[in-house]
Parts: sequence; structure tokens; C-alpha cells
Amino acid sequence: MAIRYAVIGLGNFGSWVVRTLNELRQDTIAIDIDKDRVQKIRDYTSTPVLADATRKENLISLGINEMKAAVVSLGDNTSAATLITLYLQEMGVSQIIVKAVDEDHGKILKKVGATDIIFPEKDMGVKVAKSLVMPNILEFIDMSEDFQIAEIAPPNDFVGKSLAQLALPQRYNVQVIGIRELIPERFTIVPTGDFIVKDSDILVVIGRGSNINRIKSY
Repeated sequence: MAIRYAVIGLGNFGSWVVRTLNELRQDTIAIDIDKDRVQKIRDYTSTPVLADATRKENLISLGINEMKAAVVSLGDNTSAATLITLYLQEMGVSQIIVKAVDEDHGKILKKVGATDIIFPEKDMGVKVAKSLVMPNILEFIDMSEDFQIAEIAPPNDFVGKSLAQLALPQRYNVQVIGIRELIPERFTIVPTGDFIVKDSDILVVIGRGSNINRIKSY
């Protein structure tokens, strides 16, 4: 299997990226300057590498330019993360995902070539806060500043009604794009209006975050 992903920095965040990709049967080049971290990740990658990724020649020799995507997670070492991001951009890596320490660092990373910026603490804080206020919203993905895709456990008033009866597009300007059924276990893409919602179903919806939030008070 060709290696398509590089993970640079094997702290908690980076090592979990490697482990999860391994569970998904995707191999990685896993790079860190710390010998112990490289040793700990050996069981989850075919290519654990002890190297200084701030040296561009090391990245070139490892064939990082051939990767589909690279993840950079270097903790508080903002200068190293910025330099490596610049190198990856110069090498033509199409997707460069970088963990930032704050908003200003994220802006710099964007300017030097990062395609995606991750703020783990911020993102988790937002997720926890939303789960407290909107317990029926199980998961969400921000598509833009305003729009989200969310998985919603149907409120009691939804159960036993058809999607046509619920009329979510008309009432809330929210569109149901899928339903994950647990009994029987299956996924329906763009369900029709005659679909009857069960209490075990999970609704996958898209719309403005503010409109999705209103569903909880249906």
C-alpha cells in the first residue's frame, strides 16, 4: 500500500492521528525529533522516522512531496511549525493541516501555505459548550462561518411523523440530507418526504447553525 499521509510531530495530537489512520488501514510516515516518541508509535506505522523536519532536505529525502496530505503538530514550537508549513507548500503538498496555538499563529500559518488550521482546545471547548446547551445535537461539522452539518437525535415531537409533516425546510430553513437508522442498521441519503422518523434514528441536517439550534425547542 502506497503511503499517502505524513504526520510531523508525535505528541498527543499527532500520535492519535497516526493511530486513527492505522485503524482506518491508512499508512503514514510518522516523524519526530524525539526518539522516545518515535519508538512509541512504531506499532502503528510502517515508517517511523527520527528526523529534524525543520531541515528541508530531510523532508525531500523522505518523499514528503509525494504525500496526499501532511499533518503538522509541534505543540508550542510555533516557529518550527511555520517553517515546516512553508517547506510543505513549496514542495507542492496539496493538503497541509497544521495545529495552531492561537488565532495569530493560525493567520501566519495560512499565509505560508496551510490549507487547514486546527485549534484542538478551542474546537473541543466549542463542542462541549454546544453539547451542554443542545444535548440532542450529537455531532456537527462547520462548513463555513455560518453553515453546519449536524447529527441530531430527534426530539420527542418528531417521532412517528413523516419528514413532510415536520417540514423542516419550511419551518427552519434546514434540510435533512441523510438519516442513520439503528434499527435496522442502514443509512439513507436524501430521504423522501414519506420517511417516518423513529426514536432510534439520527437525522443528518445541513443549514445555518442558528437555525439548527432552534430545532431543539421544536
